[in-house]
Amino acid sequence: MTFFKITMFFLLCLFLSGCVLTKVITVPMRVGGAVISIIPVAGNSIHDAIDESAELIDDIPL
Repeated sequence: MTFFKITMFFLLCLFLSGCVLTKVITVPMRVGGAVISIIPVAGNSIHDAIDESAELIDDIPL
């Protein structure tokens, strides 16, 4: 049973490293930006700012 727990721990650490971890953060940001973009006047500029922030988070070297 402990071997199984250790194996699952290492697989979890491997899965949560790098790209996957930043996607967990940036995907909700992008969805929120898409929802905000329907606001008539300021929606597109807010969406662009959120999208640019998400791009910067994606570029973080983990």
